Amino acid sequence: MSIFVVTATDKDSKARVGRLATAHGVVNTPAFMPVGTQGTVKTLSPRDLREAGAEIILGNTYHLSLRPGTEIIRAAGGLHRFMGWDGPILTDSGGYQVFSMTEIRKVTELGVMFQSHIDGSKRFLGPKEAMQIQADLGSDIMMCFDECVPYPCEYDYACNSLALTLQWEKFCKEYRVNTSQLLFGITQGSVFKDLRRRSIGSLVEIGFDGYAFGGLSVGEPEEVMYDVIGDSVDLFPADRPRYLMGCGTPENILNCVELGIDMFDCVMPTRNARNGTAFTSVGKIPIKNGEFKNDLSPLDPVCSCDTCRQYSRAYIRHLFNANEILGLRLLSYHNLYFYLGMMKNIRSAVAGGTFREFKRDFLKVYNGNNQP
Repeated sequence: MSIFVVTATDKDSKARVGRLATAHGVVNTPAFMPVGTQGTVKTLSPRDLREAGAEIILGNTYHLSLRPGTEIIRAAGGLHRFMGWDGPILTDSGGYQVFSMTEIRKVTELGVMFQSHIDGSKRFLGPKEAMQIQADLGSDIMMCFDECVPYPCEYDYACNSLALTLQWEKFCKEYRVNTSQLLFGITQGSVFKDLRRRSIGSLVEIGFDGYAFGGLSVGEPEEVMYDVIGDSVDLFPADRPRYLMGCGTPENILNCVELGIDMFDCVMPTRNARNGTAFTSVGKIPIKNGEFKNDLSPLDPVCSCDTCRQYSRAYIRHLFNANEILGLRLLSYHNLYFYLGMMKNIRSAVAGGTFREFKRDFLKVYNGNNQP
């Protein structure tokens, strides 16, 4: 069976629907992956995730290797059994987290020496270590170790960084332990189109199960991100999934699906939920605001999630203002349900040949009135 099969394409754009086969099940694309950095999607259980519509979640090599440590997870039978999630898992390599520590790391050709953010101990992470840790975790999709450059950065810096990243990614394929785990390459090159094209050409020559855009959605203007993706996305093989890392808002996702992206992840729905912001069909709602004190309507009148069917805006606002943990859980569940429902509707629209109309109508309502 093929790893990835495109089952429908949009007649007016590059949007497509596909099925990605993994060791723990099939993922329907375009897909959104809830972020479970430390082996949990904050405040939610695996049952919650399934009920909300999640098919695949994301974990992180850096954080899980530091705490609780791969020895414990390996002894438990892998990350799936350790956290009680039986669906597909993608693990990031930890490169982004390591490279965000600009003051406590040292880069070499073999990898990065850094200090743990937990106890300050010295650690080393390179392509070999990233592959071994992800093998111990037993994730379905592993990401290559790469350097995520900041925005903005000089061309020469991005060029030198890309050369090192490509070397590391070649090593990652050589160090791959378990071929039942899919391995995705990551294109870098900042916002420089020639570097992105060079990166993709080299990755395709090495050959990976899927390909990701890294180093975007890191502060550059959205129009620049779209331009970079649009310029180079067609260089990826059509029979491999395309993943945009760390992005984004509903608008970002719709625009990037239109450009041909198949997979997304972002902390936005759960992080915003913990800060008291709900994503709804009519835009974002700051539920802690006083205007919702006596509002007994659901968060979103067109949403069928458990939160919207059982609880009012007034009650959820009360939970937040009383510092009750239930408020975080109810809003996190709703926000993920909203995101995952949006992805399901996107897939239906692409398959039905109505994606452009769906995108137009969705954004008209979502952006037309950011207050209930």
